[in-house]
Amino acid sequence: MPLPVNAATNTPEPDNSHDPRAHIAAEHEKDAVEQVVHLMPIVLPIVGGVLMFLLAFIAIYMA
Repeated sequence: MPLPVNAATNTPEPDNSHDPRAHIAAEHEKDAVEQVVHLMPIVLPIVGGVLMFLLAFIAIYMA
């Protein structure tokens, strides 16, 4: 049985059907949480500071 050929380079593609890493990588898709979670140590303190400023501003305005 001939190997499938890559149309862009016209070279045979290797058979990775027995490689468990290729199977896992093909099934794994990044979701929205995985793309954002590394920003949390930066975003949370900034948003917390803005929220405290807004609450203090409202308290002073109401007094």
